Amino acid sequence: MLDAAPTKETVLEVNNIEVIYNHVILVLKGVSLSVPKGGITALLGGNGAGKTTTLKAISNLLHSERGEVTKGSIEYRGESVQNSDPAHLVQKGVIQVMEGRHCFEHLTVEENLMTGAYTRKDGKGAIEADLEMVYNYFPRLKERRKSQAGYTSGGEQQMTAIGRALMSKPETILLDEPSMGLAPQLVEQIFEIVRSLNEEQGYTFLLAEQNTNVALRYAHYGYILESGRIVMDGPAAELRENPDVKEFYLGMSDEGRKSFRDVRSYRRRKRWLA
Repeated sequence: MLDAAPTKETVLEVNNIEVIYNHVILVLKGVSLSVPKGGITALLGGNGAGKTTTLKAISNLLHSERGEVTKGSIEYRGESVQNSDPAHLVQKGVIQVMEGRHCFEHLTVEENLMTGAYTRKDGKGAIEADLEMVYNYFPRLKERRKSQAGYTSGGEQQMTAIGRALMSKPETILLDEPSMGLAPQLVEQIFEIVRSLNEEQGYTFLLAEQNTNVALRYAHYGYILESGRIVMDGPAAELRENPDVKEFYLGMSDEGRKSFRDVRSYRRRKRWLA
């Protein structure tokens, strides 16, 4: 469980951004968040809340979907990056692991991993050392390194996607829905590895996740998105104990377990947005 505070140095700052798709559809409505160096920051909320859009705004992948940041600013280490080329961000140390894994199915696991090192210029020895590091954290990938990625399991593909990101030698990893489509045991395994990478290697994580229960056990700080707005934020330990979070996202209330579907949305909005 991670409740210890990371360094206070902020590496990523999102200030009051709005995102519009197709020039008319307003998806994000004044979203602000900070990501401290060496921390695990969780961006939480249900499907359609705006989590993936927030990550794509940071990594500059909106244009391929006819989206754009129309207000606000995004800074990485004090430099405005909202108009940067995605490749420039990778060179600065920011990389996104996309929702749904997106491995190169026709390549082997190891070939997928090596594509992450494509832009590196620090030599073959350094790249091989990082490949061995990835295999140390994901021993299953070493076993399957010669297997075609398209024939591996969902968990192995998620590990491959994260490992490929690590091979780019990033400082900050934007991790989108790492639990999607995985069995609970595999979800715990993936989050344990994220925790180890954070604690042992110092990677900074901003992860978007619907599984609030798991995310708040591994994150240091959390933001909850609803309908394109941040409705609550705070240290993960405090969010875990917050009555509204317990009731609406962890399935617990003072009266016991309660299904999210049993709660009228107007009650949720009234309590959080009043």
